[in-house]
Amino acid sequence: MTFTEAAELKAIIEGERLTPCFQPIVDVSRQRIHGYEALMRGPEGSPLHSPLKLFDVAMQAGLLVELDLMCRRLAIAAFVRLGLPERLFLNVMPSTIVERDFREGLTLGYLRQYGLAPNRVVIELTEHLPIHDYALMRQAVAHYQSMEFQVALDDLGAGHSSLRHWAELRPDFVKLDRHFVSGIDRDPGKREFLRSILDVSRSLGCQLIAEGIETAEEYRSLWELDRSLSLLQGYYFARPSIAPPHAIEHFLPGATALRREQARTARALLQPLEPVAPELPVLELAERFRTDPQLRCVAVVENERPIGVVRRNEFLTLFTNQFSHALFAKRKVREISDIRMLIAVDEMPLAALSQQLTDTQDVPQEDFVIVDVMGRYQGMGNIVDLLREITAIQVRQARHANPLTGLPGNLLINETLGEWLEAGTPFTAVYCDLDSFKAYNDAYGYARGDRVIVVLGQLLEQQLGRNDFLGHIGGDDFMLLFAEPDWEPRCQAILAAFGEMSPGFYDAKDREAGGVRVRNRQGQFSFFPFVSISLAARPIRDGRGCDPLEIAAELSELKHQAKQQPGNSLFIERRRKTDN
Repeated sequence: MTFTEAAELKAIIEGERLTPCFQPIVDVSRQRIHGYEALMRGPEGSPLHSPLKLFDVAMQAGLLVELDLMCRRLAIAAFVRLGLPERLFLNVMPSTIVERDFREGLTLGYLRQYGLAPNRVVIELTEHLPIHDYALMRQAVAHYQSMEFQVALDDLGAGHSSLRHWAELRPDFVKLDRHFVSGIDRDPGKREFLRSILDVSRSLGCQLIAEGIETAEEYRSLWELDRSLSLLQGYYFARPSIAPPHAIEHFLPGATALRREQARTARALLQPLEPVAPELPVLELAERFRTDPQLRCVAVVENERPIGVVRRNEFLTLFTNQFSHALFAKRKVREISDIRMLIAVDEMPLAALSQQLTDTQDVPQEDFVIVDVMGRYQGMGNIVDLLREITAIQVRQARHANPLTGLPGNLLINETLGEWLEAGTPFTAVYCDLDSFKAYNDAYGYARGDRVIVVLGQLLEQQLGRNDFLGHIGGDDFMLLFAEPDWEPRCQAILAAFGEMSPGFYDAKDREAGGVRVRNRQGQFSFFPFVSISLAARPIRDGRGCDPLEIAAELSELKHQAKQQPGNSLFIERRRKTDN
């Protein structure tokens, strides 16, 4: 720190010559802004314009607390003045918390001054010095949380920040340092690390925020990695600005399509390994295998097309005697390559690739060649990576499935509905609900009630076409999406089939009576007929621009109209001629 920098810092603090900027944190699962991080900039043209330089000089000058508190107040004032929605992520030095704010309630005073509710503020702990007194920090964090603030830990994996901070302080959010995000689409190691961090975040009950997203490829890779990682921040969405956007317009084209696990293709397994030419001397390939012990298999490519492979183990057996060097000194790779190889197009779904490997018995399967749709070599894939990806997909699907029926749950229902709406092609959404089901549960218990729900789920699955979708909202509520125009007769088939099986859910005495008598809360008995189905259908011609949550809410309202009709019934919303 120079004398000039110290003088400049004092002038900045005295004149409050700082400019608050805000960068959105987006929720890509809902395609909306989740909040804004406040970032301070020094005067334009000043040597302290950079926030890193500004706070570094403040720390050396012993003015870190004064600067931090002023930044906090200016950020709150600007956030309110701009009318920004959702949450304010407010950078706070841990030392400031324990020295003054925790005891004096300064942040709460600023919020009252400018009229911002504490439950809209996230205290983002940003480190310039290591934390020494964890007991005091835990006390301060608990104090903030008791006043409805949320707490975030910034830059996990950078500087002093560590897993111990996470475990000790138990924040509501943890922000992952940009190092682990940069180039994640090209780095399998970073993806594995992030999977582990996500498991920790779930076990500790906090949300992970990934910082530093700068490309569509990084965004895509994060979203495909794990749907629970929905909070992202970076230049791809918006740069810090004194007038930040109130909405984000450029989510990935077709972002909802990424939500379907079937979108995962062989491209996710691609390792861009350099191929060899068929005229390459065998001894040169031997040297490559010698210098790269991790190289298991290499493709032989001619005119951009793979014509064979050379596998390490088979290749090395050629050099098992003392005459091998002389024997292969003048031979070319073409002569020793194996034309038996598995080839996968990069757009092939992982499930189809797995089936292809299963069906192929006469070809070594540890490694396979990946080509584009024109058959041009792209790289290599490995079966271990394929198995890992398929297992991860199955785990993610199970995590969001209804535990009783195994059908997709609410998250996948909303995502799939959003995908279908975005596609703009006609379909029909149908809400399915049971009538008199509570009375059945009261009479026979939840175990038998669960059996009815399972049977209903199986019946609905039987009526699905190849391109249709079925989800279990919860309890006795289901959602069906029909892609084909014959949805109405299939709904009628569901009603008829359930009408036939419904009496079988009851004991003989109740079957003869046509239902059950159940005591209500007033102690009086009421009669309830056999359990029946109400279906509410909403044909959609073009759903582009429609909100999935609004469509779901509308279907729930239509369900109530369907339930006005006795017995198994289908209510169809026919009033809309077009959709916006």
